[in-house]
Amino acid sequence: MVLSKRIKELRLEKGLTQTQLAEKAGINQSMIARWERGEREPIASAVVKLADALECTCDYLLGRTNDY
Repeated sequence: MVLSKRIKELRLEKGLTQTQLAEKAGINQSMIARWERGEREPIASAVVKLADALECTCDYLLGRTNDY
């Protein structure tokens, strides 16, 4: 659940809609919604794309560190 929470928190902190984040990361918006709800977890390559789009580290998104 750390991952879903952090995706949503960072997206909102950056003032992005799910659609804007999806476009920025090259990911389908419906997947962003599922990840934020905790219904699914992204594969490794999607975590990298999310981290780049949200300007944080993969470790932060995955809850391995609190520094992004």
